[in-house]
Amino acid sequence: MQGVKDVTKQAFIKSIPIMCSYVFVSMAYGMMMENAGFAWYYSLFTSLTVYTGAFQFVLITFLSSGASIVTIAVTALLMNSRQSFYSLLFLETFRKMGRKKLYMIHTMTDETYAVNCTIEDKDENSRKEMFLVAFFSRCSRRDPSKKWNHRLCVKNVCWN
Repeated sequence: MQGVKDVTKQAFIKSIPIMCSYVFVSMAYGMMMENAGFAWYYSLFTSLTVYTGAFQFVLITFLSSGASIVTIAVTALLMNSRQSFYSLLFLETFRKMGRKKLYMIHTMTDETYAVNCTIEDKDENSRKEMFLVAFFSRCSRRDPSKKWNHRLCVKNVCWN
């Protein structure tokens, strides 16, 4: 049985590619928003309110072309709905996590889904590793509310 330190180290190492990708995606997004003629605070507001990074890029085109709010809303709903399908695969695993279940469902992204698919749910340590992958990934997200996310994550890191 691995110790908490080993599980944390494994989860952190598995999260490094996710954290690095967020840095480069956020830089690209900011540059595209600026090139489209939007002020910096539009990028900030979008990062605070839009969950899916892919939709942020689509939103640039929608805002630039004057798309209707209905088109924007339906596209956002459809693009974000894929996250719920990702969580279906892990329902039993997340159920075993107790109060962390809702956090795991909320933080499921394309990247955490891919990494968590490589972790076999065989014991409590594997579920801790999945949680920590979500934790490290969420805390490295490009959105400016990162400090709030970090406090929320730290509060939830208790294994009792």
